[in-house]
Amino acid sequence: MSELDIQISVEEGAWPSEERLLAVSERVLGSAVKFLRREEGQPFPKAGPPEVSLVFTNDAAIRGINAEWRSQDKPTNVLSFPAFPLTPGKMPGPMLGDIIFAEETLTREAADLDKTFDDHLTHLMVHGFLHLFGYDHMDDEEAEKMEGLETRILAELGLSDPYGDDPDE
Repeated sequence: MSELDIQISVEEGAWPSEERLLAVSERVLGSAVKFLRREEGQPFPKAGPPEVSLVFTNDAAIRGINAEWRSQDKPTNVLSFPAFPLTPGKMPGPMLGDIIFAEETLTREAADLDKTFDDHLTHLMVHGFLHLFGYDHMDDEEAEKMEGLETRILAELGLSDPYGDDPDE
């Protein structure tokens, strides 16, 4: 049985094919599920895999969503909308929620960070996924916990710490 029921919607932007996005999503989010189960004791429904919706769009669309739901009239790289409020470590429902990605912002940030598009997308998938489980970064303590989880999940996927110091600086 699959760990998640991943639904993909490519709405706008120069994204890779849905097949490629689904393959990346299954690898990244499947790894995150296994990590959360093993390291955080995160329970998952026994009746079947919970559903997560991944929406791939552009800066204009995410800007509108960001303005409407967060009162921030600007594009952002990723937004997460949990289907139900969840405290880390508690049982999620059958629908985890939606994660929305903006292609232009993601592409620009990847170039600015000297990372591949896929590596930056992987980081943002993990980041957005953790938000669906109630993790946040509104204060230093929350940020430290969430960033630590991101870093450890990404390490299992063969990626470096996105919050670490750049050794070239």
